[in-house]
Amino acid sequence: MAANRRNGMASPARGLEDILSPAAPHPRTSLPNVATIVTTVAALYFGREVFLPIAIALLLTFALAPLVSALKRAGVPRIAAVIVSVLGAFAALALFSFIVATQVSELAQNIPVYQANILTKVRSLKETGVGGGIIARLSKVVERVGQEIDRQETSPPAATPEKPPREPVPVEIVSRERPLEVLQNIVGPLISPLGSAGLIIVVVIFMLLEREDLRDRFIRLVGYGDLHRTTEALQDAGKRVGRYLLMQLVVNIVYAVPIAAGLWVLGIPNALLWGLLALGLRFVPYIGPAIGMLLPLFLALAVAPGWSLVLWTAALFVVMELITGNVVEPWLYGSRTGLSSLAIIVAAIFWTWLWGPLGLVLSTPLTVCLVVLGRHVPQFEFLDVLFGNEPVLEPHARLYQRLLAGDPDEATDHAEEMLEEKYLVEFYDKVAIPALLLGEQDRARGVMGDQQRRQVAESALVMVANLDDSAHEEAEEEDGPPAEEEPDDKDPSREDETELPDGTDLSVLCTGGRGELDDAAAAMLAQVLEVQGTTVSKAGFADMEPANIRRLELEGIDTVVVGFLNRDSVKHARFLVRRLKRAKAALRVGIVFWSQGPNEDKEAAAKLARDINADFVAHGMVDAVVGALSNEPPIALKLVAKRRMRRQRATSQKASAAST
Repeated sequence: MAANRRNGMASPARGLEDILSPAAPHPRTSLPNVATIVTTVAALYFGREVFLPIAIALLLTFALAPLVSALKRAGVPRIAAVIVSVLGAFAALALFSFIVATQVSELAQNIPVYQANILTKVRSLKETGVGGGIIARLSKVVERVGQEIDRQETSPPAATPEKPPREPVPVEIVSRERPLEVLQNIVGPLISPLGSAGLIIVVVIFMLLEREDLRDRFIRLVGYGDLHRTTEALQDAGKRVGRYLLMQLVVNIVYAVPIAAGLWVLGIPNALLWGLLALGLRFVPYIGPAIGMLLPLFLALAVAPGWSLVLWTAALFVVMELITGNVVEPWLYGSRTGLSSLAIIVAAIFWTWLWGPLGLVLSTPLTVCLVVLGRHVPQFEFLDVLFGNEPVLEPHARLYQRLLAGDPDEATDHAEEMLEEKYLVEFYDKVAIPALLLGEQDRARGVMGDQQRRQVAESALVMVANLDDSAHEEAEEEDGPPAEEEPDDKDPSREDETELPDGTDLSVLCTGGRGELDDAAAAMLAQVLEVQGTTVSKAGFADMEPANIRRLELEGIDTVVVGFLNRDSVKHARFLVRRLKRAKAALRVGIVFWSQGPNEDKEAAAKLARDINADFVAHGMVDAVVGALSNEPPIALKLVAKRRMRRQRATSQKASAAST
């Protein structure tokens, strides 16, 4: 955890830098009305014969566009590049279909040969167990239930039949088909898929030929007012979908080739068929690999009389799935589709219901297009919120939601996840304090009751206590030898980082100003000061009441730091500074007006400190730590001198009046 840190601050880690940077609150996402959703889904369902070929053609256009561009850069004319790419892709699909059909036909002819092995295994299962196996018992139960049903349905009437029932005469109908009808029965079922394939080929060719014109028309239709955003959306969609399809094809080939080779080595018939099916079915998320594994397992059950071949086949599929899912896929594209895992499952269910098996295959790339659309077009932002894998809440909002729900354990998990790359001072400054500021805003608006406020504060205090181990680890890292840094690797963007001072031999009292939430913020500051080696004591806002300030144990305390989440507490802060300095004249008193963003106006903070007679005024965690651990002498209480002057004036005036 200390590899990325130096000088008491954490160097930025790519990936969490954007998460930890304060951002403006997102506007509320508008959802479409029910009528719009129902109309859209109904149009896609009833118009699937029109929309499905167009969707397939669109995805193939995304997939073939990089190949066409590469051929054009190589000097091939545009029309030739498009035709070669499309015909090559469909020729590969046709060859794939032909090989699969041939292998299936060969498998169908050999099925009777495997019947004996299947019957043998069924008999062995029946004979398993004492007094008959489970299968035999279940078969007997089903047989008895069937006999009882047949007995009730076929019970004879009470009257005695006069004549015995006559046996039905079997009749065989022989149809004589003409050659033209035979040809029609063979060719008829092929006309629809061949017509759809031809239509898709034509649409893909024209989409690739007029890709720029279609892009301009789309921009003019939906995004002419914001060319930058629309262009970025189109480029992002094309890049994501094209890369996903290409990388998925590579992953499936890497998965299918060892499967086919392994099945051939094991002696499974038609190994090429199972390898090709594994390649194609893996385009179907989650359930595709399972379906591709079941068929070879069934064949392994039928080929060999024992069970070893079944186990070896299952082991082959499991090992290849583990290697592909945990090594190959993250190496090639990881989670660059931009979809969450739940979104992939929901999309698979929805598109399968809408368009059948083809919808299942197309579900992931189609949903990627929708998420990209929602990411760049404000009207469709709800799609990115529903299906995207990016966090939809800022870290401080997520933390506040957990504190508001009274769940400090999950809040601690959220904090520890960030502390793998960041120090406590950064986490508290960028995430935890802004979360408490949201609570203070809700309190000021009157939407948070006293019980909720106390619950948020208590949850925050529990989270701080749970992070004691992380604080001790950081303190040990600070006490250890400094890590050697290479000057060439120094990040110039972080050269102005403030080094947190050492707090050894200093004693600081941290307290809240006006409420329970202020006490929680003071506890966070106290923990950061402990990491710097400071002797820290804590007090609550109730201890800052006028009747209780004199009871504070200020002996041995060098500095008192009072924090306010409410920025309108200047008068109260001035009062506390005066009271604390009266209680101990040699005491340094600092005031922290917590804020979310960085406050670089040092002159305004210094002026405010002079106005309220404080030794320092800070707005963030780093400035508060630096001010608390400063070795500057305390500022004298100016009000004492003013009162002495007033008393002297009053005395002189009384003396002059008496003399007159």
